[in-house]
Amino acid sequence: MPPQKSTKCFPSASDSVKDAALCIVSPQTESESYKLAFDDPQFLQRDELRGVRLQLEIMKPELIQQEHGINATVVIFGGSRIPDPESAAKRLEEMEMQAKREPHSELAALRLSCAKRVLAKSHYYEEARELARLITENCLSNDDCDLVVSTGGGPGIMEAANRGAHEAGGKSIGLNIVLPHEQAPNEYITPELCFQFHYFAMRKMHFLMRARALVAFPGGFGTMDELFETLTLLQTRTIKALPVILFGEEFWNKAIDFDFLVGEGVIAPEDKNIFYMVEKAHEAWEIISSFYYESKNENQS
Repeated sequence: MPPQKSTKCFPSASDSVKDAALCIVSPQTESESYKLAFDDPQFLQRDELRGVRLQLEIMKPELIQQEHGINATVVIFGGSRIPDPESAAKRLEEMEMQAKREPHSELAALRLSCAKRVLAKSHYYEEARELARLITENCLSNDDCDLVVSTGGGPGIMEAANRGAHEAGGKSIGLNIVLPHEQAPNEYITPELCFQFHYFAMRKMHFLMRARALVAFPGGFGTMDELFETLTLLQTRTIKALPVILFGEEFWNKAIDFDFLVGEGVIAPEDKNIFYMVEKAHEAWEIISSFYYESKNENQS
């Protein structure tokens, strides 16, 4: 059988990189200007190339998720500082000992108080883990469901969600962000679906591009940022409707006084209908599955 002719008129980018490596060594070929632009990290990191880097952060996760057949996700947000109950209890013991050593320290007293509050919220770690397990098990056993759990990829509530999906035998996504502290991929993310971002904006875009539901557990600035961006997009009807589920009514009503915002006239009374409040994983799954299958039936009819 005669060899098939290549349909490419030009060498591929990878071929060009290989060929460039075989060039005769000279002052000209060793200069920075001679490097292929896409094979020159120093050039790609210039301020003027920010637009190109933004596009790369859109395209890389998008293409990889397409290759892995990721079509629909349930995004789970929550505090990186809310660990499993055992770790929270251990942290409380450490803070109690420190408070005894420093009985007059306001900082030690504050740390002790915070450790108590974190322990009180640590059951949400187990709820996030259980919710991810429910989503994953139900979709693995049902060909009509293609939901995949997606998180910010870090510790705390994010770890719990990736863990629940992993323990159920399914895959899950982690969208990590480069930070000077705190953020490293948790061990339960499916490795080939573990991404890293430089730009928060691109990361938040990827959270929503395939989202069919968003779940927010108690958390700090990052959780609030991601939640409020989604609420704003839903309020302004910039994205298609999807359920937003807040775990922990007591926490959210203290953290955000929605009734105050309504009373001040800065949001409409019906804006409170954008989200649900729940306490248990099975409640959240009922809302998610009901909305998901209703939407699918509407699209097919």
